[in-house]
Amino acid sequence: MAKIIDGKQISLDIKNELKEKVAKYKEQGIEITLAVVKVGNDPASAVYVRNKEKACEYVGINSKTLALPEETTEEELLNVVKELNEDKNVNGILVQLPLPKHIDESKVLLTIDSTKDVDGFHPVNVGKMVIGEDTFLPCTPAGIIKRTDIDIEGKECVVIGRSNIVGKPMAMLMLKENATVTIAHSRTKGLKEVTKRADIIVAAIGKAKFVTADYVKEGAV
Repeated sequence: MAKIIDGKQISLDIKNELKEKVAKYKEQGIEITLAVVKVGNDPASAVYVRNKEKACEYVGINSKTLALPEETTEEELLNVVKELNEDKNVNGILVQLPLPKHIDESKVLLTIDSTKDVDGFHPVNVGKMVIGEDTFLPCTPAGIIKRTDIDIEGKECVVIGRSNIVGKPMAMLMLKENATVTIAHSRTKGLKEVTKRADIIVAAIGKAKFVTADYVKEGAV
């Protein structure tokens, strides 16, 4: 009998736990603020940012959204990030990706103070994740690892996708849980044969319904 992992319920559980934690901080006079920077009019980004604002409101965190026009220069964006770095009232900074093509994404992520980098994309935080130190983790891989009752240790895991945001950190976190990990991607030969071996498959390519029944062995997650 197949079991569905209920992402919406997991999300609600996390938010309710955070709500309690935030309330305790407030009792101590501590306010928490997340600053989100969005550049341009990407429709998906607008939805993500709205959802973040709603989640902040639900748990009691202050949300500060800076919506910058598409024509914002790289220098202007870097200056905004630097101001947020120096703002003692801002605890976390999140620059919504993708950025317009004229802005160097890696330069922007490198400018974010690593102690405020809640996305876990700064090289300092990526390095800490790789060597197993406590740090901010990219949210999608962290959610997959931390919030299911699936036993990972000793299992064969195939991650389809090698992005810096999901695929690579997913593989690192699976390794930390003592899985045997294969990363598959667009150049992988015989992908179905590779995924058929897996006890756990993570599809991290941003393409719905890519993995069909013939990619998955009986009993796999």
